[in-house]
Amino acid sequence: MKTLQQWYDAYGKSHQNNTNKKIHYICVPLIYFSIIGMLMAIPNTLLKKLFHTSDICINNWANPFLVLLFIFYFRLDKTTVIRMLLLSFVSLMINAFLSTTLPLFYFNLSLFGIAWAGQFYGHHLEGKKPSFFQDIQFLLIGPAWVMDNFFRPQK
Repeated sequence: MKTLQQWYDAYGKSHQNNTNKKIHYICVPLIYFSIIGMLMAIPNTLLKKLFHTSDICINNWANPFLVLLFIFYFRLDKTTVIRMLLLSFVSLMINAFLSTTLPLFYFNLSLFGIAWAGQFYGHHLEGKKPSFFQDIQFLLIGPAWVMDNFFRPQK
């Protein structure tokens, strides 16, 4: 298994252009957020029975998805898990709030499409294909890479 730094180094090869990086710093978290939102919009009857609640923060498919995601990140680096927990918590809370006023699934589906269009535009500027064309696991590395850059002290 690759180390986290090996993943970041490989991911960074197709993210050298400053404009592409800036686009990724916006679009990758939006994609992550929108996936959580779409999963939250799908009720999970198993969790509803287990926890006896219809609270959208508990009763949704995002939570089992996030557990699997955190296992992946935990195997790479414990600090990454904490950063991704933060991003996930913010995503869950904002989506829970939005669910009271918006059709959550369709809002996030639109956001997902717009953010991916931004990503592909960034890669067009970069002149390189997105990393996930090489390895699908880069779809999980992208959000961690953005969070790492966000928390890394700037030089």
